[in-house]
Amino acid sequence: MIVGLMQPYFFPYVGYFDLIHEVDLWVVFDTVQYIRRGWMNRNRVLHPDTGWQYINVPIDRCPQTTAIEQVQIVATHDWRSRLVGQLQHYRRHAPGYELTIDLVRRCLANRERQLSRFNVSTLELTCRILGVQFDFVYLSELQLKLAPIDCPGDWALRLCETLNADEYVNPSGGQGIYSQERFAASGIKLRFMEPLQFEYPVGPYQFEPGLSVLDVLMWNDLSELRTRFARSADTLLPNSA
Repeated sequence: MIVGLMQPYFFPYVGYFDLIHEVDLWVVFDTVQYIRRGWMNRNRVLHPDTGWQYINVPIDRCPQTTAIEQVQIVATHDWRSRLVGQLQHYRRHAPGYELTIDLVRRCLANRERQLSRFNVSTLELTCRILGVQFDFVYLSELQLKLAPIDCPGDWALRLCETLNADEYVNPSGGQGIYSQERFAASGIKLRFMEPLQFEYPVGPYQFEPGLSVLDVLMWNDLSELRTRFARSADTLLPNSA
């Protein structure tokens, strides 16, 4: 079994979904401390004039030590309408606008207030559009008794040991915190993936790398995107986890 472990990001870049595609089980890393100004409640799309802009999910105030699973989305702010409004400039030029805005509206229809649950719901819907199988569990629900965690890389190692995983896959940017020797000693293959990034025409705008998957869906043919992940979205079923 191949395992992946990652915090639940909000409409992340396309490489996040490429990583999901590579694993048999995706573990939602929701037990560690929430990182402010990270990617769990915001991401980037094209700005209507130049460059990029943030799209955000506003969250309730919480202590710095709050775990991801405890972070709550604000109940009163009309952020959903604002977010949809930030995407309206794509309408004139982006061939995938209707498909993408429909996805966004379906994701925003979820009134879940727990940020991690809301994000996983958006990941699931986006995976189904892309044709990526998404079999996930929340680390907070597994109630595993892991061996001692001595360094950040131990989370994945101890998790794989407990789940009897054969392989762990991580983005190449995180190589510095993992030890091939320690994984090998536990009989677990450690593999790193280069991020899936590609340049595509964006009409009258200037291409910006590493934007949200929403930008990728706006400008690229869906059938070609599905081919990249080598699966048919029509055959995928909703996750039952």
